[in-house]
Amino acid sequence: MNIYFAGSISGGRRYLQTYQEMVRFLKSSGHLIYTEHIVDPHVLQHEERLTALQIYERDMAWLAQCDCLIAEISNPSLGVGYEVCAALNLNKPTLCLYHHGLFVSRMLTGNNRSGLVVQTWKEAIDWQTHIEHFMLPLSV
Repeated sequence: MNIYFAGSISGGRRYLQTYQEMVRFLKSSGHLIYTEHIVDPHVLQHEERLTALQIYERDMAWLAQCDCLIAEISNPSLGVGYEVCAALNLNKPTLCLYHHGLFVSRMLTGNNRSGLVVQTWKEAIDWQTHIEHFMLPLSV
């Protein structure tokens, strides 16, 4: 499957290691990750070569082409929130994962829209299980 993976970049990189593990996990299952570049610790420096418009147009094209969006939302990010909303408006199945015990916007946790799944995790096995359950009906 073609996956748009979202995680905070300019909002903070506290969960970078988790993003990297998630992308590795998805790739090991044979999926193509359009946004693999976000797990690079130097992504901000690499993206300086692009204008804001170029990044927006590229990312919106990837969202339109992807089969689903998986977002790690433990670190609040305006960009990730925008990507989640855009994916839902494109009727893309969307999985949002966040570390157990964190407060996450009720705009997500209270949203019962079809196609949106919001789950918590404590350890890697938790998010792996959530991803596998989310992906199962999509791969049929």
